[in-house]
Amino acid sequence: MPRKLTLDYVSFLLVFLGLPLAIFLIFVISPFLQAVYYSMTNWTGFSPAMDFVALDNFVRLFQDSSFLQAMGNNIVLAIVVPLITIAIALVFASMITVGGASHGQVRGLKGSSFYRVISFFPYVIPAIVIAILWNMIYQPNGLLNGLLALVGLNTNEFSWLGDERTAMGSTIFVIVWSMVGFYMVLFVAAIKGIPAETLEAARIDGAGRFRTVVSILLPQMRDNVQTAYIYLGILALDAFVYMAGLNATGGPGNSTLVMSQYLFRTAFEKGQFGLASAMGVVLAVVTLAFAALVIGVFRLLGGKDDGDRA
Repeated sequence: MPRKLTLDYVSFLLVFLGLPLAIFLIFVISPFLQAVYYSMTNWTGFSPAMDFVALDNFVRLFQDSSFLQAMGNNIVLAIVVPLITIAIALVFASMITVGGASHGQVRGLKGSSFYRVISFFPYVIPAIVIAILWNMIYQPNGLLNGLLALVGLNTNEFSWLGDERTAMGSTIFVIVWSMVGFYMVLFVAAIKGIPAETLEAARIDGAGRFRTVVSILLPQMRDNVQTAYIYLGILALDAFVYMAGLNATGGPGNSTLVMSQYLFRTAFEKGQFGLASAMGVVLAVVTLAFAALVIGVFRLLGGKDDGDRA
C-alpha cells in the first residue's frame, strides 16, 4: 500500500532528499557535464568563441608522450602511496592499541598517547607548506645532505629532486610522511571499536601480537582499510599541491609530472582549455575506475558484505 502523502512527509522529502540532490546536481554533475562538452571543443578559455572538434582532443592526448608519462606516474602513485601509507599506519595503530605488555589488560605501548600526537602533527600542516619545506630539505645544500654528512655519508650535495632516479621516491616519501598520522588515528578509532573481550579471548588462546593484528584486527577493519585506500588513491591521482611545491616543472625527464599538473600547464600557460578539459575528463574516469577496482578487489578478498549474505 503506497504511503499517504502528508505535508510532513513531503516536507521531509524536500529538505532531506530534494535539497541535497539539487545541490549535488548543480555543483557536481552539472560542472562535470560542462567539462565533457568543453573537452570536445577548441576553447581557449579566454574567448566565448569555440569550435566543436568531437573526440580530437582525446586522440591528441593519447598520442602525447608527456601526458601518457604523467598518467603512468599517477598510476604508480595510486599503487605505491596507499600501500605504504596504510601499512605504516596499521603498524603504528597496532603498537598504540595492542602492542603493550603481553600479560594483563590489552593495551598499547607505554607513552602511546604521545606517539599518537607526534605522528598526527604533520597532517595539520597545509600540504603546500609541507611541499615547500621538503623542497628546501632536499636541496643540494639542504638539511638532508647536511645530516648525512654529519654521520659520515658524503653525498657531494646530491640533488634528490633533480635526479630522475630519486625524484619520484623522494616525492612519495613526503606524501606518505604527511598522511600516515591521519590514517593511524583512523585505524586506532576502528580498533577501539572492536570489543575488548575479543582481544582478551585471542590472548588467552595464545595469539601473539602479529597473529592478533592479522587474524582479529584486519578482518574487522576491512571497511576502514578500503575507505583509506580509496581516499589515498584519489589523493595520489591528484597530488597537484605536492608536485607543484616539490617540483613545479615536472621533475627531470618528467619523472614526477602528474596529470593535474600537466592539465594546469595546458590550460593556464598554453591557453588550451578544451584540451585541458579533456585531461580532466580522463582523470575523472581514471579516478572512478580506481575506486570501483578497489571496491571490487576488497569484495573478492573479504567476501560479501553482511547485508548481501542476508
